[in-house]
Amino acid sequence: MQFFRSLAALTRVARPPPTLQQRVFSQLRTLKMDYETILQGKYPAKQHAKRVADYIRSKVPNASGVLYVESRSTKLLEDNDEPEPFRQRRFFYYLSGCPLADCYVVYDMDTEKLTLFIPPIDPESVIWSGLPVSAEEAKEKFDIDDVKYTNDINATLAHIGADKMKATAFAISSQVSDQVTFLEFDETNFSILKEAIEVSRVVKDEFELAMIAKANAVSSKAHLAVLQKVKHVKNERELEAVFLGECIAAGGRNQAYHSIVASGRAAATLHYVNNNAPMAGKLNLLLDAGAEWDCYASDITRTFPINGEFSNESRAIYDIVLKMQLDCTAMLKEGVLWDDVHLLAHKIAIDGLLELGILKGDKDEILANRTSVAFFPHGLGHYLGMDTHDTGGNPNYADKDAIFRYLRVRGTLPAGSVITVEPGIYFCNFIIEPFLKDPTHSKYIDADVLDKYWDVGGVRIEDNIVITKTGSENLTLAIKDPAEMEKIISVS
Repeated sequence: MQFFRSLAALTRVARPPPTLQQRVFSQLRTLKMDYETILQGKYPAKQHAKRVADYIRSKVPNASGVLYVESRSTKLLEDNDEPEPFRQRRFFYYLSGCPLADCYVVYDMDTEKLTLFIPPIDPESVIWSGLPVSAEEAKEKFDIDDVKYTNDINATLAHIGADKMKATAFAISSQVSDQVTFLEFDETNFSILKEAIEVSRVVKDEFELAMIAKANAVSSKAHLAVLQKVKHVKNERELEAVFLGECIAAGGRNQAYHSIVASGRAAATLHYVNNNAPMAGKLNLLLDAGAEWDCYASDITRTFPINGEFSNESRAIYDIVLKMQLDCTAMLKEGVLWDDVHLLAHKIAIDGLLELGILKGDKDEILANRTSVAFFPHGLGHYLGMDTHDTGGNPNYADKDAIFRYLRVRGTLPAGSVITVEPGIYFCNFIIEPFLKDPTHSKYIDADVLDKYWDVGGVRIEDNIVITKTGSENLTLAIKDPAEMEKIISVS
């Protein structure tokens, strides 16, 4: 893909500046030069609509008719005259590239015409909120063929349906407004469109990859700002504010998910949400945070010492997790079975914990009994795109195998998909103590050695990886080398 060829060329000619911080910011600027060029174009809505239509025809031969999707509607907060925070419906955005509320999009499968319907101008609303996007502006801005107003939707649908033989209106169940009708269509199908969009979203085009890269660059710079501040703050919430401030200043106002800013033992809570604990006397901080760029997510985790120097125990665990991540990433390419990559992560974790003495016994027996799940209970990663946990992963949460139960992606990885690689090792009393009480597992765990590691909390390292035919490309620039992180914290 041209995106990665350009990035490689830029990387070859870049000369590292003399200082670490200059080098980091230079990397961010170098990547920005490439994706900003791509993002000067339009979000490829028509290409997406055709892809979705082709998928439907692969399941419903000779399908004819329209794809119909609605955006999120404006809704007021309960007992309040302010609107709820707006998050665009991802199915609508995929087929339109339009971030506006209260809209519809219609794709004629036979003529390949894509029409966007936007709300008409409400003079009373203009008084308070200003002029909305006009039809002319929308047609210029978005990759669509025509723009109409939402009060034209039923007449337009009736005209299309009446002109076709055996036409079907494909829509998403429970996402059609009461006032919208498909009376002139011979059939309606409310089952396959959602599936078609979810499957189509797995493989990203160049524009989508550029948006994820942009989100990663904004987030990576914000991660660096947290590194520079971590030893000067007293509470987790101060670091959350640093991260959010950097993202908003760079144009990434929306976050892909609620940030995890977990100090000390709280880092063993996988989805810690409090972000308000004092940090005095704690060893490490786990920062899992990522900005969103035009509905596309980043998802980055780093773990580092609060005082600028890893303890011996923390560094030992960090090195194991870093090896898990690097070796698993090196394994990635088109067609690799994600189960196998996840299994490799567990094998590396077992080897590392055996070397430290936390685990004991035969490594094959430990793997066979799934004792490593006590320390690495979650899946290695998930698809990334418009959602942080993106569609198409086909997880099996009913899997009786404890190692694979929480794996969010099952099956082989296609080229063009984006996946997170986020191994971790955690010291969570709630999870580990049942293993210590179970003779099946307790014989493999040295409780005395384990006692030295509780304050490490948890270590997770997460990057966003694009799968290619021959390997992978890492979109995440946030620093993870332990010596570099220690240097930035110490000199800041």
